Amino acid sequence: DKISLRVMTLTPSISSVETKEGVAVTCSGVAQVCVMKEPQMLEFAAEQFVGKSQAQLEEIILQTIEGHFRAILGTMTVEEIYSDREGFATNVRAIAGPDVSKMGIRIISFVIQNITDNVDYLKSLGVKRAAEVKRDAEIGVANSAAISGSKTAEAERERMESKYACDALIAENKRSYELKQAEFSQEVNMKKAEAELAYELQAAKEQQSIKDEKMQIEVVERRKQIDIEEQEVLKKEKSTDCDSALIPLLKTNGHTN
Repeated sequence: DKISLRVMTLTPSISSVETKEGVAVTCSGVAQVCVMKEPQMLEFAAEQFVGKSQAQLEEIILQTIEGHFRAILGTMTVEEIYSDREGFATNVRAIAGPDVSKMGIRIISFVIQNITDNVDYLKSLGVKRAAEVKRDAEIGVANSAAISGSKTAEAERERMESKYACDALIAENKRSYELKQAEFSQEVNMKKAEAELAYELQAAKEQQSIKDEKMQIEVVERRKQIDIEEQEVLKKEKSTDCDSALIPLLKTNGHTN
């Protein structure tokens, strides 16, 4: 059969188990359990419950929890069980948990549902506790009335001391805030001045760079102009030389004719 991974609800119950004081009680609870999904835990579960039905699986887990339930109950007094059900349930879960985990099972939750006895011990305990609560309340009212006058004066003194302390704390916090605000403003102003100076320096560098580039352009253009002028002079010189060479030739040709 396949092992179900769904949450299982079990109702462990033990009857007439003697407590530490020898009082026989009957307890029942509700436990939520499930098969752990970790690979190793699934292997443990498969080894423990192979070939067993879902009902048999739940019965094995139930008997294990009930065994620890019974053992822990025998170490506690009725008063402990009655006054701290949550602690009782936590003990059962803490002690039974490692045992059932060896079978690949996790106890999700466990709560005590009902506690009874056959000699009305719990009922008497409840009546006693109610009487104690009523007595304590009456004593408290009487004591409160007896010391109300002195308490009023003491409360007023404490109120004034608290007020002075609060006022002093408010003043101190205000002073600290103002100092922090002044420090922050100073830091902001310094950062702002540094940023403005950096901006001005960068702007000056950029202006100087632009001037340098303009000067270089002007130098290049001037050089080109000089080259052009030199070329013009050379052309004129060559033209003059040619004219000077042609005049004698023309004269010679004229005499010949």
